[in-house]
Amino acid sequence: MNQRIRLQFRCLTRSLRFPSLLFLGVACHAGARCLLQSVLGGSTGLLQHSSNESEREQGYCDTEDRLAPTLDFWTLSSENLIAVFPVDPVKENYVRKVENCIFSIAFPTPFKSRVHLVAVSKNVLEDLLDLDVSVSETDDFVQLVSGGKIVFGSVPLTHRYGGHQFGVWTDQLGDGRAHLIGIYTNRQGEKWELQLKGSGKTPYSRSGDGRAVLRSSVREFLCSEAMHALGIPTSRAASLVVSDDDVWRDQFNSGNIKKERGAVVLRVAKSWFRIGSLEILAHYGELDLMRILLDFIIQEHFPLIDVNEPNRYVDFFSTVVSGTAQLIALWMSVGFAHGVCNTDNFSLLSITIDYGPFGFMEAYNPDFVPNTSDDERRYKIGNQANVGMFNLNKLLQALNLLLDSSQKQLAAQILGEYPDLYYTRFRKLFKAKLGLLGEEEEDDELVAFLLHQFWALKTVSKHELFPTWVSKYLSRLKSNINDSDSKRRKRMISVNPRAEELDG
Repeated sequence: MNQRIRLQFRCLTRSLRFPSLLFLGVACHAGARCLLQSVLGGSTGLLQHSSNESEREQGYCDTEDRLAPTLDFWTLSSENLIAVFPVDPVKENYVRKVENCIFSIAFPTPFKSRVHLVAVSKNVLEDLLDLDVSVSETDDFVQLVSGGKIVFGSVPLTHRYGGHQFGVWTDQLGDGRAHLIGIYTNRQGEKWELQLKGSGKTPYSRSGDGRAVLRSSVREFLCSEAMHALGIPTSRAASLVVSDDDVWRDQFNSGNIKKERGAVVLRVAKSWFRIGSLEILAHYGELDLMRILLDFIIQEHFPLIDVNEPNRYVDFFSTVVSGTAQLIALWMSVGFAHGVCNTDNFSLLSITIDYGPFGFMEAYNPDFVPNTSDDERRYKIGNQANVGMFNLNKLLQALNLLLDSSQKQLAAQILGEYPDLYYTRFRKLFKAKLGLLGEEEEDDELVAFLLHQFWALKTVSKHELFPTWVSKYLSRLKSNINDSDSKRRKRMISVNPRAEELDG
């Protein structure tokens, strides 16, 4: 693991910037003055102001052909979500059962002690958010990404969802330590949702304290950007801050509670809706709201589906099934074990979200489990594809409440195609790792032998069947008469994360 983390760290050094620690006192949090007047009935100070009202509402950066060096004219928007979805009418921030809404309004809780900026992703700031990386050196930026203040247009939201955890329905879950601080529309027209993780209690915190610790936050920051660099769909990490506030955690669930430092990660994704977002609505029979949410997701994120088409929910389900199969195959191609594959951690956009007790295999072991609390090994790496099927079935159960009999039958057939979709993608990825082109009958055998022997890489060449495998592999390579060693090596380096390092 240490070697892999070092490799990921080296790969990220060009895009991640680790500045000197910035010491500052965190200001009291503020509300978005105009939007909150109608929602909360009051007004408060802002981090900064924009002069163009319509541009404020959309999320705006007045830089045109350059990156913003400050946050002075950089805004977020929560209006689209508030206008479409009913919001929890209770404004007080306390743990409670929430019904008939998608979001609750809750402000981040500022740290009491000093906050230090630990790291930023240059790629995320510049490519997604139109911010010059130098903006991270300002106090305004540190206050924003730590939950100390908000920018104009932002109404902090926390999302209500449910989910099946370790196969069991656990009812209301929700954003227990995360705040969606707004949507930013960049110069390419892309909409990105900005979420703080570890930013304080919400109505969905249950028994938690709403905080994240530095240890887990560093892991999420690094792995988010590493997975993106590996070509795997994922949420992104824009920044990481740490405070001197004490947060108490039992890291190994051993009863040994220790003091750690609180931290916040600014996460970025096209959407944070997950399977559990629909499950909670289905469970409580909130079907009209479920239709509103589905139509919004389809219209915003599934451009190939006509939102007026009667079979749109079946088409939506088909896309999610295909995307989930591809995502898990990609996980397997780099030895990634998510660790907590609950339905509330499975994105409807088929991206990797919610990095918790994840891990990468040191050597091939289908029973590898990075989560020390998973005693039954439900989420072992070799079972991730099966868990994907389970989660998709729970999604279908929710959707069935909106489908007629013929649509239910069609959706069931689509779910039945999932194993083949997964294996086809898995097979293609591992054939690429071997540099194979085209289709041959013995391809499955070539892949299967290596997978079964990867658990003992140091001795695989001594296996009695290894010479036979090498002979078949060389014969298979020769079948691609238009291929060459240099072309094949280039392809293999592009899909094997460590190949370039070893080749050099």
